[in-house]
Amino acid sequence: MRILGIETSCDETAVAIVSYEGGRFTVEDHLVASQVKTHAKYGGVIPEVAARMHVPVLPDLLSKVTGWKGGAIDAVAVTAGPGLATSLRVGIETAKALAVTWSVPLVPVDHMEGHVVSAMIGQHLSGDCWPALCLIVSGGHTEWVRVHAVCEYAIIGETRDDAVGEAYDKVAALLGLPYPGGPSVDKTAKRGSSSRFTLPRPMIDHDTLDVSFSGLKTAVRYLVDDTPEENRDETFVADVCAAFVDAVMDVLMAKTRRAIEQEAPTTVLLGGGVAASLVLRRRLTELVAGHQVTLWLPDMAYTTDNAAMIAAAGALRFEHGDVASDPFALDAVPSHVLGASWI
Repeated sequence: MRILGIETSCDETAVAIVSYEGGRFTVEDHLVASQVKTHAKYGGVIPEVAARMHVPVLPDLLSKVTGWKGGAIDAVAVTAGPGLATSLRVGIETAKALAVTWSVPLVPVDHMEGHVVSAMIGQHLSGDCWPALCLIVSGGHTEWVRVHAVCEYAIIGETRDDAVGEAYDKVAALLGLPYPGGPSVDKTAKRGSSSRFTLPRPMIDHDTLDVSFSGLKTAVRYLVDDTPEENRDETFVADVCAAFVDAVMDVLMAKTRRAIEQEAPTTVLLGGGVAASLVLRRRLTELVAGHQVTLWLPDMAYTTDNAAMIAAAGALRFEHGDVASDPFALDAVPSHVLGASWI
């Protein structure tokens, strides 16, 4: 089958065509237009600006990928949530029009499911892969997801406040580093010493898979505020970043270890924008080496928001029979929870 995927949940406009046969995905085409440079001027994403920027870009990308010909497309998959309502609707309304015009099913996809499936691209899916455990680490979400089987998910742990990506952005702002914060903090941390400052590891020993990063962020703010401005030089900033990254990774690894021991998965997956972090990928690789599990890391191209993961997730949903019964009734669900119904 060949699936057209559309992604407009935040500030990336993306389209892709993915085929799925014999348990393997093939990404035939994959285009992403980022708005990062525009939003960097504001220090974060402005929802209405993001939505307006999707409008002229999406048709251009679709033209390049499909030529407006749907004869070889079996279904249209689109991110319907979670995300920014106005941005989501740009993609949804476009997907509706294409599905109706081409007389093919419309498949709503949860954005976080896309991140789960992103690690499956390039792998062979079979019954031996399940159950699986997925760690999703992004700007808006930090979750541990049990994957019972294809399209069967349960969130078993999550952040109670700030997501990891959100904490990165806030710490970057406190230290005067440029947006987006994740890459800036990681790059700066490479030059620093994580041993100079001691930062908390919130909830690391709690008997739960939930996490909290607001206290860590607050500790960084107090550290910055208590340091005279003349002492906040490049070395100070680098050392704070290194200590912060070390604290975050310690918490993520402790909870992932607990999840592996609790769930006994066959496969461990990583997804989300923070999955591009080389430190996270290294730490997770080291962690699973001590367990009898297979690790699937997403290709770097599929860590940021993209439509390949949406098309791939859409292919699994389509095969599972999960399509919109009435395409015209589909609307954005900005706070959609992975595994919940779209009704």
